[in-house]
Amino acid sequence: MGLKPENKIDPTFNMSSMTDMIFLLLVFFMLTSNFVTPSGLPIAVPSSKAAKKVMPKVYVSITKDLHYYVNEVEVPLSFLEDELRAVLPAKQEGVVVLTVDKDVSVQHLVNVAGIATGLKAKVSIATKPTATVGK
Repeated sequence: MGLKPENKIDPTFNMSSMTDMIFLLLVFFMLTSNFVTPSGLPIAVPSSKAAKKVMPKVYVSITKDLHYYVNEVEVPLSFLEDELRAVLPAKQEGVVVLTVDKDVSVQHLVNVAGIATGLKAKVSIATKPTATVGK
């Protein structure tokens, strides 16, 4: 009586699906990451008539006692949207960099981010690096 297994198991492992997933993750992270150019280096950049303009940055600060500043000029909250509309370009997308005191409620940050997003500007939050342990 010859008993043979009906299903043969292939001992090889196919890596093609794994490499496809790694490639897709690599493409995803490359497309979603922000490219930051170092600004502290003394580099003389050549000029060109065909050079593209860089997205203008507008700095909005919120102090601990809820004073709002646009590019270091104090602005009341009721006029913040009008001031951002005047500072941000109409035809080009701008960047609003939010500097918020750590003791300020997140709701104030969300309000300013909502105003900036409504004006079709990208929003970035300024932070400082934490001190590493052992130094």
